[in-house]
Amino acid sequence: MNQKNALTHSLHTGFIDHHFQSNIEYRPKIINNDYKEGKKVLTTIIRELETCEEFWFSVAFITTGGLATIINTLKELEKQNIKGRILASQYLNFTQPEALKRIKQFNNIELRIATEGSFHSKGYLFKKNGVHNLIIGSSNLTQTALCTNKEWNLKITAADGSELINQAVAEFKKEFAAAQDVTEAYLLDYAAIWQAKTAFDREIKVKRQAFEKVEIKPNLMQGEALENIEYLRSQDKTKALLISATGTGKTYLSAFDVQKFKPKKFLFIVHRRTIAEEAMKTFKSLMGDEISMGLYSGNQREIEADYIFSTVQTISKPDHLEMFNPDHFDYIVIDETHRAGANSYLRIMEHFTPKFLLGMTATPERTDGVDVFKMFDYNIAYEIRLHRALSEDMLSPFHYYGVTDLTVDNEEVDDLTDFNKLTAKERVDRILETAESYGCDNGDVRGLIFCSRNDISIELSKEFNSRGYKTLALTGASLEEERQNAISRLESELESEKLDYIFTVDIFNEGIDIPRVNQIIMLRPTQSAIIFVQQLGRGLRKREDKDYLTVIDFIGNYSNNYLVPIALYGDTSYNKDTLRKMMTSGSSLIPGTSTINFDPISKEKIFASINQASMQTKRELVHDYNLLKNQIGRIPMMLDFLKQGSRDPWLFIKKYKSYYNFVQLIESKSKDILNKETVILLELFGLEINNGKRVEEAFILKHLILNQSYSIEEFKSDIKTTFQYDVSEATIDSCIENLNFIFIRKNYDIVKLVDGYFVLGTALSKLLAFHIAKEFLLDNTLYSIEEFTKNYSRENFYKGLIINNKYSRKDVCRILNWPLDNSSTVYGYRTNNNITPCFVTYHKSDDITESTMYNDHFIDQQTFAWESRSNRRLKSPEIQSVINSERILLFIKKEDGEGSDFYYLGDVSIIEDGVEQSKMKKSGQPVVHFKYKLQRPVEDGLYNYLIK
Repeated sequence: MNQKNALTHSLHTGFIDHHFQSNIEYRPKIINNDYKEGKKVLTTIIRELETCEEFWFSVAFITTGGLATIINTLKELEKQNIKGRILASQYLNFTQPEALKRIKQFNNIELRIATEGSFHSKGYLFKKNGVHNLIIGSSNLTQTALCTNKEWNLKITAADGSELINQAVAEFKKEFAAAQDVTEAYLLDYAAIWQAKTAFDREIKVKRQAFEKVEIKPNLMQGEALENIEYLRSQDKTKALLISATGTGKTYLSAFDVQKFKPKKFLFIVHRRTIAEEAMKTFKSLMGDEISMGLYSGNQREIEADYIFSTVQTISKPDHLEMFNPDHFDYIVIDETHRAGANSYLRIMEHFTPKFLLGMTATPERTDGVDVFKMFDYNIAYEIRLHRALSEDMLSPFHYYGVTDLTVDNEEVDDLTDFNKLTAKERVDRILETAESYGCDNGDVRGLIFCSRNDISIELSKEFNSRGYKTLALTGASLEEERQNAISRLESELESEKLDYIFTVDIFNEGIDIPRVNQIIMLRPTQSAIIFVQQLGRGLRKREDKDYLTVIDFIGNYSNNYLVPIALYGDTSYNKDTLRKMMTSGSSLIPGTSTINFDPISKEKIFASINQASMQTKRELVHDYNLLKNQIGRIPMMLDFLKQGSRDPWLFIKKYKSYYNFVQLIESKSKDILNKETVILLELFGLEINNGKRVEEAFILKHLILNQSYSIEEFKSDIKTTFQYDVSEATIDSCIENLNFIFIRKNYDIVKLVDGYFVLGTALSKLLAFHIAKEFLLDNTLYSIEEFTKNYSRENFYKGLIINNKYSRKDVCRILNWPLDNSSTVYGYRTNNNITPCFVTYHKSDDITESTMYNDHFIDQQTFAWESRSNRRLKSPEIQSVINSERILLFIKKEDGEGSDFYYLGDVSIIEDGVEQSKMKKSGQPVVHFKYKLQRPVEDGLYNYLIK
């Protein structure tokens, strides 16, 4: 179809009949923000930039935050010399001069500003392939407009030379010509105006707040936590653990609860005096001077106070503990409770017997085997993790940039690079160039730089200082006074005192509050997702004049790069497909205005790390098993891993054939040892039935386990009610064969069909006679139902398969109701019962033969070019079977390194005149070329991942 007809059809769909088939790329579309649906205006803007030949922006307001969301994309366009024009406005003096300054660094962008009148436009114009895409509506170039605000924008596509585009271009050119060049002189003058306006606004706000009595009250999440703590106490619980991300107001939350509890004597324990002082200020701001409060740290021991704020180093000493009776305090709070395994904390907890003990931590997960959860009787008061806190606007947003570390002397930086190369002039210049390029929210950097070793930290600080920066390095040997002085200087308003950066290794991982930090640079490999989040958290504390945190992560050739998306997206399933999905999603899965950006090479490194990593080593599986066991206080089952958002329990089955096998291996004292036949059956159910790819068998199995029989009518009704689709008779027959393992060429008496009922077979009855076998089989079955349900949505489900989910050839044979597993003979495609699944590896391996180097590729997001096997002709029965298929399904994986599973991209139809005899490019062998139309376009993130 030519472009003119495609545009005409898209207009028919958009303006007359939404059922009319047309190219989705050309259809008019509303562009808005909706985090729950994974939609951001930003996603569309970035995609248009990535595919355009030229772009024009006409927006009233531009902020550094808005620019930060697209700056990586602009850098790539500059490399390609894609030209752009940006027109901003000085209207209301809202546009930030720092944002204009940052745009001027791009040689491919012409920047002007409208200084007269009420310029208030919001339009984005992109030229590509003979058309213009115009986005016009309410979104300025600000991070909130592009990510979170309620915005309405209309995206329309029109041909070059169309009336609409002529009008838009003419209007833009007129306004652009009338606007002023953004020169250095202009920026200097405007910066003074903007700063004066900002200072005036701040002064007015301060005066207003002075007249207004601000009531301090719990936010939404604090309110929920307080209700949970009160409920635990109503159940006679005397201990509780609060898990709360850095910067989410743990201290205020504890103060609210103490205010409610009204203890006569109260103790707040921290690990640093400065934190104790800040905590006391918080309590005083809430409770006033009605209650006496004092410090107990070092030489200051205000023991007569009713509420005491103490450092653990002081109060944990035996002679200090002896000064207090065990029941002296009614209520005790222990901050940073993940340290509670240390002897000092243990002495405190063993000595005191308060009426209530509250532990608070951002990271209760320990790597040293200490069971923090047990210390609090497994009573979880509440969990406020990073992503929830971001979605509730409790933390400063961040813009993360994964950038490629450079090569030094043609050697790529990695874990083993020697000291001289890590501190080489060339690398220091690269770090500074990158830091200046990404900048910070207001141009006044207050940064932390995390290094891998103290000697590197010290040397890099010297190199920065030699280039005019003010920095220092702190190590574990630095005195507390040195640390506090460094923090004060980083926060200082005095230019003579102010530090630009503090270099460190890990002493700032926790327990440090530096609200002014607006840039974090990571110059070390990510060895732990927990430590990554701790270090990220140093810059997430909100501050009134702080718009966002810039995070620059130099990504080298590190084997653990896959931990970066785990940390950023907060998913600890260690499921490779989930990690790939998150990486392809860009910023759409991150709540609020935060964004995640990788340059192309660093993204490749992370995908390579995901492919190469073993996500199921015994050590890692045992670690996560013990961690969850500690958290819930018992042996965890597969459903517990799902409920707690922990490691994907399917990994235990992949490694040990069944979850029962793994538990038996770890729990050496277990006496629940099953016979060989039962063990084999548990393995078969786990590997062949309960993998979450089809739900029907699991529904039947669940009811047989619980009720011993299950009527076909009830089964059909349950599936219809739960998933809104009908189960065919062929699927019922297939389920019976699968459950009896006939599909894999075995034969067990698991289930029978008697008078319209599924009933227990002999083998399943014997298995269920063992209580432990029944428990593990039911858990595995419920896991499968939960996993299917999690991935399922009615709009993405088509005849047994979930679009964008991954399936093996074996899964597909089973779901298509083939009587036997023929996956070993499917290869690229096979027609059976008039159905043809096609399996494509998009990027072919270098070592495959010329006769299998098929030219399979996307023409666009809804059109796919596919080739048959070599030495095939149009009239051959195999090709005719494909052409005459009732159903053709397309499955694609990026490369062999992904494993054996393929993304199901939906069913396809053969485009009219889309089959032709051809020859293979290299070998010249005959091949048949098909053009397929997908039933729906491939989503942007997955499409970009597959083709790049």
